[in-house]
Order: sequence, then structure tokens, then C-alpha cells
Amino acid sequence: MKLLVTGYSGFVGKHLVDQLKKTEHELTLLGRKKPSENKQIQFYNFSLGDSSPELQIASSIDVVIHCAARAHIMKDEVDEPIAEYRRVNVAGTLALAELAYKNGAKRFIYLSSVKALGESTEEGHKFSHNSPHNADDPYGQSKAEAEAALIHYCETVGMEYVIIRPPLVYGKGVKANFASLYKLIGSGFPLPLAGIKSNRRSIVAIENLVDLILCCISHPNAKNQCFMVSDNVDLSTAELIKLMAQAQGKRGWGVYVPYWCFSLIGKLSGKQDVIARLTGSLQVDISHTHSTLSWSPVMSTEDALKNMNGID
Repeated sequence: MKLLVTGYSGFVGKHLVDQLKKTEHELTLLGRKKPSENKQIQFYNFSLGDSSPELQIASSIDVVIHCAARAHIMKDEVDEPIAEYRRVNVAGTLALAELAYKNGAKRFIYLSSVKALGESTEEGHKFSHNSPHNADDPYGQSKAEAEAALIHYCETVGMEYVIIRPPLVYGKGVKANFASLYKLIGSGFPLPLAGIKSNRRSIVAIENLVDLILCCISHPNAKNQCFMVSDNVDLSTAELIKLMAQAQGKRGWGVYVPYWCFSLIGKLSGKQDVIARLTGSLQVDISHTHSTLSWSPVMSTEDALKNMNGID
């Protein structure tokens, strides 16, 4: 099968391409930086969000796996963040879908985000495949709009779509806050998070996310579906910290701090969103993914965290 992959140099894309190289699929990569290895893989320069991308693929393609995006940015310095997110994540995705269809693609797999549905869930509730869009920030809004635009286009031209909405993705090579937290715990430094025990958050190991993407390439039941994905084990912040410590052979002891202190810190520092991710809940329901595809996570959270040892 001939596959076209965008975002191949990102965290998810790198892991995905590494696995695809082990298969018999023919790979074509789209991006702004040509890979220095694997000359047998076709590469085309492509910038997501170009107003009029003119690109002629040398051969037809069967399936597109669209991982590229303008990612969530904590301190966005552009004047109108939503306009920039829309230019790249919405208009760029739609332009890519049109390009894919012109080159014969039968299926378009879009890596979206749980943020298209919202930032948090209430106790006893989980986001599911048919939850309504309710994004809270420009990034999530752009993902929701891209989903809607893609579905409309695919239904119009008859190209199949598959939408995957991961929560926080972690694993070897991950950057930003998760990597910093993992390293800090590995140093043995006690964190004031031992009291955050009542929240529940879904996360997904990169190994599990990639496995689901691979499943969706050819599974007939993936046609025109939206899927939630996770490790299928929801953890409190305190439980996650403990597992991170155990993965690195550390005790993982922490300091108890009341919830109200975190709320106060968030207000004083202006980082309520960061505090909300530490203390709040965000759960996803993967029962539809399991029943539709007979798919289950291939790796436990404990083993995936152990695989992170030695991250850059």
C-alpha cells in the first residue's frame, strides 16, 4: 500500500515512520526538511498552511496519515492566534485533503486532539467518539474546525476519513512539560503533588497511539469513524507521579499540599491552566474503538514509562 505521511519529523511522526519502515508499505513524506536517511522513501517539500500548495506527487497514493499541525503553544506571540491556527490546522488540512484526493487517496487519517472536545471532564463523565465539540482554546477550536471541514469534504468527494483524538501523548523522545516532570522525578526531588488523588486523567503511550494508527490504515471498520485512544487506565496525578518514579527505580515520595493552595498559586501566578491540568480530570472512553476495531492498547502505562528511561 502507498502511504503519504505528514509531520514525520515530529514526536508522533518519528515513531510512526519508524514502525512503517518495518512494513512493506511504500512511504512518501511531506515536510519542510528532507530526511537525511532512507533514500528509498520519497520526499516532497510541503508547508502546511500554504495558501495555494502546488504539489504533484510522482505516483498515486492510497492512504494519507496527517500528523502535521500547528501545535498547542502556551505563550503564543502572534497577534491573532486563532487566525494562525486556522491557517495551518484548518485551511492546511483541507488543502492537503484536496491534494490527497487528486492523487487517488482512498482514505485520509487525521490525527486530531481530545482538545477539540474540551479541556476537562466532570466526575463520572468521559469524552467519547460522539461527544460534541466544545473546545476551550484556539488550538482545540482549530482542531474541531479541521475535523468538521475534513468530514464535509470527504463526504462530498467520497474519500474515506478516520479521525483519532489522543489525550496527552508520552513516550521516549517526548518534549515539554512531561519530559521535564519525568526527569525531575528521576532526580529524586520531592514534589508537592502527593495530595492530588481524586482527579483522573487519560494518557496514551506513543506505542499505543502508533499501533492504533497502523490498525486504521487498512481496517474496513475504520471507515468514516472518529476514535478515542488511551492506555485504558485513568490515573490521578499522585498515581502518575508514583509510576514515573517506579519506572526510574526511585521511591517517588512527595509532599502533601491541600487543593486550595494550588488554586491560590494559579491565581497569583496567572497559570490557572497549568494548575487545572495538574488537579483536574480529563478522561476518554475507548470502548467504541475497542468494539469497532477489536483494538486494545499493546503496552501498559508502566512499561511505556520504563521505555522512557534515557530520554533526551
